[in-house]
Amino acid sequence: MAKSHPVGFLSFLSIVLVLALQFHVSVSLESPTTQSVYLPFLQCLINQTNSADEVSNIVYAQTNASYTSVLRAYIRNARFNRTSTPKPLIIITPLQESHVQATVICAKSIGIQIKIRSGGHDYEGISYISDEPFIILDMFNLRKITVDIEDETAFIQAGATLGEVYYRIWEKSKVHGFPAGVGHTVGVGGHVGAAGYGSMLRKYGLTIDHILDIQIVDVNGRLLNRESMGDDLFWALRGGDRGSFGVIISYTVQLVPVPEKVTVFRVQRFLADNATDLVVQWQQVAPHIDDRLFMRLLMQPATNKGQLTVRVSVVTLFLGGADELVSLLDKEFPLLRLTKENCTETSWIQSVLWWDNFPIGTSPEELLDRELDSANFLRRKSDYVQNPISRDELEWIWKKLIELGKPGLVFNPYGGRMNKIPADATAFPHRAGNLFKIQYSVTWDDPSAEADKNYTTRIRRLHSYMTPFVSKNPRSAFLNYRDLDIGTNDFGKDSYEQGEVYGLKYFNDNFYRLVKIKTAVDPENFFRNEQSIPTLPKSK
Repeated sequence: MAKSHPVGFLSFLSIVLVLALQFHVSVSLESPTTQSVYLPFLQCLINQTNSADEVSNIVYAQTNASYTSVLRAYIRNARFNRTSTPKPLIIITPLQESHVQATVICAKSIGIQIKIRSGGHDYEGISYISDEPFIILDMFNLRKITVDIEDETAFIQAGATLGEVYYRIWEKSKVHGFPAGVGHTVGVGGHVGAAGYGSMLRKYGLTIDHILDIQIVDVNGRLLNRESMGDDLFWALRGGDRGSFGVIISYTVQLVPVPEKVTVFRVQRFLADNATDLVVQWQQVAPHIDDRLFMRLLMQPATNKGQLTVRVSVVTLFLGGADELVSLLDKEFPLLRLTKENCTETSWIQSVLWWDNFPIGTSPEELLDRELDSANFLRRKSDYVQNPISRDELEWIWKKLIELGKPGLVFNPYGGRMNKIPADATAFPHRAGNLFKIQYSVTWDDPSAEADKNYTTRIRRLHSYMTPFVSKNPRSAFLNYRDLDIGTNDFGKDSYEQGEVYGLKYFNDNFYRLVKIKTAVDPENFFRNEQSIPTLPKSK
């Protein structure tokens, strides 16, 4: 419990705040600034929490000496770490649920936009930038994880990272895991809110398919769980969230069994070594084979024997042993020419590290490290493929990759468990009927505006070139691969129509149910961002 302030101090603080509020009135007709927002917001937080001590430790104005380090700590895309990048007026770093509740109530009372950040991996920086005045609710302190192996469940707060989740499970059991993403610094709140997936996708489906309960702070500052929020909101929060409905506090999830030994491998081929036929066969095999097997395909321009060509890599997790895997792929995927020497048998936790580009044998404690060596400049896009791409079409794509010189493609196979869950079971719709998902990827080091424009143009061209081969009406996209090129919302008079443009791509027909739920739980659209779920116009 926080210590109490002497009465004299509180009286002095009240005088300061009254004077500040008088100053606030004189500037409130202008755009909000740190000066006009900070003290009224601080007064409100103190009133809501009854603790000036706690508030002083969690609120960072732009004048605070730690403001810049706190802001930059979770910027994972260097494109948004520039002096010209819009900055929050205040950063709030809650230590408990009541701080989140108070922040929502106070931000709403003074009319300031909230951005919610758990790990900072939003590809477009939506969790920590905005073109309108805003504050950041930075969730990194709320990262408690409790694993119950007897019940095979885990309680995970939104500010935890995936690496911390995997480590805490491994501490308690060597035969349990959790189906979520590859990057150990990715925040749970954002990853799970937009569905979440990883290398056990085909065996166990999405991360959201294993959620038992959710805690959320709603627009009225209430702390709700699955029972009190009702079925509609619980449905929406599994794959349709990312800041549209409230502030996620925690998830309770079901763990999954994993074998004591799993197998991983990476096999590479260049075009001169029959890579095109390998990709043709991969499309016939990867979405349909044994659901314990996940074979990601990476294609990128590379130099081989002095010539620019395309390198194809097959990166795999198999929930079983190497002998069984080699036998299976010898029969089902002969063009891969897999041998046991290509394979590594290891534990599930070591496979997690391996997929995250750590060598086998790395201490699992590396998963607890939240720091990145450095944030890269990057752009990402996504697509879904529902019909195989022919050999001739692949050869045309290779020519375009070589012309562009930098962007790459990642094919993530679907099938397995994904085919067994209806498209409307959760807000995430992209299930049966999709062979694989594409991620378009370009990363660079040059901080100049010219480089940003250059690489952005390249990835947009590649995305355009792929139009004939991907889903249509709508051309679907994956919310966790955030892409503002597919549409944004300024929340003016055409807000619903603007939201429909990107909403149908992310959610297909589930978008319409999401809009109805949004209108019911947040009718004034307080929780919003450039690609959030809009409310229904009053005419509808």
